Amino acid sequence: MSGTEFVPLSLPPLLIGIFAAIACALPGNFLVLRRQALIGDAISHVVLPGIVVAFLATGVIAAWPMMLGAAGAAVIAVVLIELIRRLGRIEPGAAMGVVFTSMFAAGVLLLEQSDTSAVHLDVEHALYGNLESLIWLDATGWGSLLDIEALRGLPAELPRMAITLVVVALFTLLFWRPLKLSTFDEGFARTLGIRTDLLSFALVITAAVAAVAAFDAVGSIIVIAMFICPPAAARLMTNQLEHQVAWSVVFATASAVIGYVLAGYGPLWLGGQDAVSAAGMIATVSGLILALAAMFGPCRHRDGAPQQG
Repeated sequence: MSGTEFVPLSLPPLLIGIFAAIACALPGNFLVLRRQALIGDAISHVVLPGIVVAFLATGVIAAWPMMLGAAGAAVIAVVLIELIRRLGRIEPGAAMGVVFTSMFAAGVLLLEQSDTSAVHLDVEHALYGNLESLIWLDATGWGSLLDIEALRGLPAELPRMAITLVVVALFTLLFWRPLKLSTFDEGFARTLGIRTDLLSFALVITAAVAAVAAFDAVGSIIVIAMFICPPAAARLMTNQLEHQVAWSVVFATASAVIGYVLAGYGPLWLGGQDAVSAAGMIATVSGLILALAAMFGPCRHRDGAPQQG
């Protein structure tokens, strides 16, 4: 594929997929180590009713109303999970299961009962996203990357995901030591004066920001997969936290690149004529990477959490 075809048709969705995968994988490392990986799953489910309500309230598909609606739904879900856990005296996993399945079902019901098909907001869009359609119509080749006028025509999802990735990376970098301490020894972190409850809430909010930003472009399938698969596969490769985070970024990037290529060209290589869903293939590749790490990873037989370093 020449630059005149690759840059406008494949480069933007590929970069969006990579940015979304890494943005979800970074907080996913700490969620997996804290045995809270289902929070990412819950967030990716509960944002759906928030997005639908935001559209019904404003009548338009726009970045800020959608993100505010989804963020509001995520916060409500966190509060409901805590209330159910405390009032019902049940384990956190059960509380999360009740909340995110109920809210996702409510979102699907709202989609089916409201007239949202005209703006491409439906169940299929929510699950698979619209990655393949995020093309750069103003690009004519690699030279467009330096053309200010052409850059103004970039899909809005690309700068949005880039900014989100920077925010998530900065949060991880700035709070690296408190996150490590509270993840491995919460009691010791408290003796040092670290507000572990606020830090845990901030981690969940950061994960919610990544999920909300990625939801519209790549759908919930990639969001769920990237919160769990790259960090879990990275955990099987090393016992050092720093190395685990690095491995998760590598696995997330590889999943996005290989999955996107296989979605477009895999069926052609096998004699087919039609491409398959890029989001579904990226999630599939991430699962295959996790399976390979589970079979051949050097730390697959070791117990315990990674070392603090």
